[in-house]
Amino acid sequence: MPESAEAGQLGTAVVLCLLQRGPADRREVLLGHKLRGFGHGKFVLPGGKIEPGEGPAEAAARELAEETGLHVDPSSLRGIATIRFIFPASPASDMYCTVFRAPVATGTARRTAELSPSWHPVDRLPLAQMWEDSPRWLTPLLHGRELDAEVVLAEDNLSVASYRAIPRR
Repeated sequence: MPESAEAGQLGTAVVLCLLQRGPADRREVLLGHKLRGFGHGKFVLPGGKIEPGEGPAEAAARELAEETGLHVDPSSLRGIATIRFIFPASPASDMYCTVFRAPVATGTARRTAELSPSWHPVDRLPLAQMWEDSPRWLTPLLHGRELDAEVVLAEDNLSVASYRAIPRR
């Protein structure tokens, strides 16, 4: 995985935080309905840009708190995926994303200016309201796998032109 300085050459460095709860047969994932900005109207994992002087795990914990009101200890976060998002029609939108798994969070999920968080059964995700690429990389992560992936978006910046993933051992 590239260091954060190298990540800038691959696109804007961003993070996502994957938080799940419940027993295996009724597992749920926290998604947020995006209320503004990039991805408006879609269900997404909480996350955002890494601020200057901030490490990726600290950014994931900060973004989770800002967007949902939930708190995690950055040292408890585990990096489980890297995803390079490439937008050929809009290269300034390219992103290098690290996905972190949060083992537990404290607080109560609440609506913010950015997201309206809600819990969803992992076997009934709101796929029609998510980015087209999300099920490709999110589904394995929801089942405990780890991966490194590259998503190339089509000219419409919405549909997937190509996807490839390499499972981590």
